[in-house]
Amino acid sequence: MSALSSPAGGPNPGLLPEAGSPPPPGAVATEPSPDQVKLCCARTYQRDAVALILGDSYHPGGLDLTRRLGRSLELRTGQRVLDVASGPGTTAFLLAAEFGVNVEGVDLGEEAVAKANARAAAEGLAEQVRFSVGDAERLPLEDSSVDAIVCECAFCTFPDKPTAAAEMARVLRPGGRLGITDVVLDPSRLHAELQTLAGWVACLADARPLDEYAELLAAAGLRVTMTESHDTALAKMIDQIDARLVAFRMAAAPALAGVDFDVARQRTALAAEAVRDGIAGYALLVAEKPA
Repeated sequence: MSALSSPAGGPNPGLLPEAGSPPPPGAVATEPSPDQVKLCCARTYQRDAVALILGDSYHPGGLDLTRRLGRSLELRTGQRVLDVASGPGTTAFLLAAEFGVNVEGVDLGEEAVAKANARAAAEGLAEQVRFSVGDAERLPLEDSSVDAIVCECAFCTFPDKPTAAAEMARVLRPGGRLGITDVVLDPSRLHAELQTLAGWVACLADARPLDEYAELLAAAGLRVTMTESHDTALAKMIDQIDARLVAFRMAAAPALAGVDFDVARQRTALAAEAVRDGIAGYALLVAEKPA
């Protein structure tokens, strides 16, 4: 899960200090400001600890779901693709290698962007895959300049979703497609502990029902052409995170020094419960800009 307004989204159930500690008993949780959300997400998803816990792909479904997204967008060799909230560049590198597209990743995390560009250079892909620092709500691209856009497990974290949707619609050429994979949920039923800043970083606190995502895109001038449920991918990722937390706690992994494993596992358990109860899920959505 990346977030721009949060780099490289992915369920990160409060693993790090930046994700916030649980409020004391009786305290009233306050909604974080947009700047707080962006800063926290940017810092968190650049940490080595997050890569250790989440693995190579920061979103449910991993590379298989990214491939499914690429096929759903009908990507073709030579097309210009924008990866919004590109994080470490995992999605961008796969799309370039397997679909022959040219990918530009935009992410709020300077360190993530630097590492992704270094990888592109090391692999001789600097002309095909490139990354820049930018905000999803103010994309550094010209109007109608890309053939397709991907945004994996990040849209839910953008504080100003209508603006982010409008920005993606702006840079997409007429006839171009936007592909999103993201957490979907019923916010009215979400546990209070997952509505904190930690919940934002974990891609839960401000996720919306699938219909609401579709409405946001429609308001930006995009027409939803396809949706798919991938709830089992979210459940599997949460289980994997919990198993890794147990293993790394036993191993006393240096990269996770300072992580409150009890709090992290409590939040993971709440997230797993939300999926089991049908409160949270995961979906793939494709929308098209009218020609």
